[in-house]
Amino acid sequence: MNIMQINGWVEEIRDIGKLKFLIVHTPEGKYQITIHKEKVSKDIFKTSEKITRQSCISVSGELIKKTQAKIGKEIIPKKLEILGLAQTPLPLDPSGKVHAELDTRLDWRFLDFRNEKNVAIFRIQNEIIKAFREYLIKNNFFEIRTPGIISSASEGGAELFKIQYFEKNAYLAQSPQLYKQMGALSFGKVFTIVPIWRAEKFNKPTHLNEIRQMDIEVAFIKSEEDVMKILENIVVYIIKSVNKNCKKELKLLNKKINIPKLPFKRVKYDDAIKALKKEKEEIEWGDDFSKLQEAKLGKIFGNIFFLKDWPTKAKNFYTMPYENNKKICHAFDLIYNGIEIASGTQRIHIPELLEKQIKEFGLKPKNFEYYINCFKYGAPPHAGWSIGLERITMSMLGLENIRECCMFPRDRNRLTP
Repeated sequence: MNIMQINGWVEEIRDIGKLKFLIVHTPEGKYQITIHKEKVSKDIFKTSEKITRQSCISVSGELIKKTQAKIGKEIIPKKLEILGLAQTPLPLDPSGKVHAELDTRLDWRFLDFRNEKNVAIFRIQNEIIKAFREYLIKNNFFEIRTPGIISSASEGGAELFKIQYFEKNAYLAQSPQLYKQMGALSFGKVFTIVPIWRAEKFNKPTHLNEIRQMDIEVAFIKSEEDVMKILENIVVYIIKSVNKNCKKELKLLNKKINIPKLPFKRVKYDDAIKALKKEKEEIEWGDDFSKLQEAKLGKIFGNIFFLKDWPTKAKNFYTMPYENNKKICHAFDLIYNGIEIASGTQRIHIPELLEKQIKEFGLKPKNFEYYINCFKYGAPPHAGWSIGLERITMSMLGLENIRECCMFPRDRNRLTP
């Protein structure tokens, strides 16, 4: 006799008088608990009559090898215990058989996590993080940890959440940018995975106010092309890892992820503007691209490509401008399935040029004194990029709303749970 124990939540109850079937969802998979009044103890049958959907139970019993159960493995219980009785009615049906709006799902997120398709999304996201870290460690990158509370804007602008820090004003970090540069100046090749916050008053399907970034910074580069090659290689590595290690999850979501060919296409900003104007889009040189325009560029240039050689004013103050044309800078974005999933630049490592650029962007060099000083004591040329974890998950799986890719989303209207 093959005896096993499982712990999980009752997803479905089928009651046929003397015969009851419980479909139990566990982290390892689904099981059918078959309870025949004449084949189990009175205590087990009495306990089974109290169980409600989504109650948490513990079952110990005989695993049936030859079974007609259509869902999961079948167990005949020898012991049945209610660990947590679920109230009725349920505020949300985690099975998905009863449709719920995304806002309702997010309000009851802990129940929503019991849906196997949602579990699949986050198992894939875990694989993305694992593959990202694995690739970089294999290639001699050093993982650093950067602060989430900062004294002034990392990237300029007013997109900052202001907080009270004892007797001083402080801000939630909008980027680990300045700190990963400091790390690269000593460790050479660094990476970090951190949450960042941006106080943009948007409420779009591709936007969150708190996201997770996967960043790298590399010293002693010849140009931004050095880190673009790392980026395209790591994206392919991640996709291969997901295809290899998340077959069950991809099947559940009915998703097939094609592996892009290397190298990715390089498209100059100027050529992207011309292509959009040809499509009758209203856009001028110096403008950023809207999400709809990014999607349109995807149809023109393919499902994955770099957008490079951006206008200097369209990027951050620390971006290195071209020596022969200061209006253009060494910057790039990576567009995947019509969505920008990553952006990067070669940084300014010359303190005099950095101070000049800070002024031109309407910022005060005094506020960045500690940052400028980093480059006065032997700073090599360096570059880096950042991948948005939720963005790459959304793009890879073809999901419609980035909130589906974030366990507990934070946007303009949502601060709980």
